[in-house]
Amino acid sequence: MDSASLDAVPGIELRHLAALAAVADERSFGRAAARLGYTQSTVSQQIAALEKAVGGAVFDRPGGPRPVRITPLGAVVLARGREVLAKAEETARAIERFQAGEGRIDIGTFQSVTNVILPVVVGRLRQEFPGCDIRLSEEEAENPRLGNLDMLFYDGRLDDDVESVELLADPYLLVARAGAFPDGPVPVRDLDDAPMVAWPLTCDQPAIEQALARAGARPRIVFRTAGNEALLSMVRAGMGSVVLPWLAVHGAEAGDDDRLRVHELRPAPRPRRIHLHWPAGRTHSPLAARTIRLAVEVAADLEARAPKAHPGAGRS
Repeated sequence: MDSASLDAVPGIELRHLAALAAVADERSFGRAAARLGYTQSTVSQQIAALEKAVGGAVFDRPGGPRPVRITPLGAVVLARGREVLAKAEETARAIERFQAGEGRIDIGTFQSVTNVILPVVVGRLRQEFPGCDIRLSEEEAENPRLGNLDMLFYDGRLDDDVESVELLADPYLLVARAGAFPDGPVPVRDLDDAPMVAWPLTCDQPAIEQALARAGARPRIVFRTAGNEALLSMVRAGMGSVVLPWLAVHGAEAGDDDRLRVHELRPAPRPRRIHLHWPAGRTHSPLAARTIRLAVEVAADLEARAPKAHPGAGRS
C-alpha cells in the first residue's frame, strides 16, 4: 500500500491519519488527545473510523496502564499515512506563501516605465513580500502581446482579450542644448528644418513627426536610436534637439542638467497614455493585485508632478 492507494481508500481522512500518528507516537489515546487538542473520545472515534475504512484494527489495546501497540496493519497504514500528512502540510505551507505574496509574477515593460515607475513598484513589493519572485522583460514591440506575461505596461491599447487601467497621460516635451531656444514654450514651427535626433520610426515616433508636420515643422532627423540616454547624449553634443515624453525626460533627470533645457511645445502633441494590461477574467494572486495597486499609486504621484498635457495635433 502506497500513499496513492491510501488516497483511494474510501472513508480515510487527514484527521484520521493525524490521530493515528499521534497515538502511535504517544502510545496513549489520552496523551494523543492532549497533543491534538481533542477529547479522548474524539480520538477514539477517529481511530474507529480509520479501522472501519482499512478493514482491521490498527492498534492493540491491552487496557489498564499498559501502552497501546500498533498492529502490523496499522504500521503499514502509518508509514503511508505519514507521507500523505507531509504532502498535505507542504501544500498548506505553499498556499500560505502564495496568500502572503510569495509567488512569481512576470511583467512586460518598456524603458520609461523600467526607469521611473518599476523601481518604486519593485522596491515596495520586495519590502512587503520578501520572498516574491519578480521577472521583468523589456521589449519595444510594434504590436506587443501578453503571451505568458501576468501583466504588461504599454503606451496604448492591446488587441488581446485584456483588462487594463490607464496609469497616466505623458506629455511630449522638447529637450535642447542650453541657449538653443529662448526660455519658455517653443513654437513648433521653430523646429522646421532644424536638426533633431529621434527614435526609430516605430511605435509612437511616426505619430510624433506627423503631429509636428501638421503644426508646420519638418525637422531634419540627423540620428535615430531607441535609447533615451543616447538621444540626450547627442543633444548635449550639439547634434540637435529631441522630442521625448516627460517620463523619459524625468527618468534621465534632464531638467537638472545645466547643459540642457526642457521646453513645452506650442501647440503640444497629444500626450501618450500609459496603460497596464492583464488577461481578462483572471483571478489575481495577492502579489499581482498589489502590483496593480502600487503601479496606480506611483503613476498618480508622477502625473501630479508632470506638466499639464495640452491636447494638440498628435494622437492619444
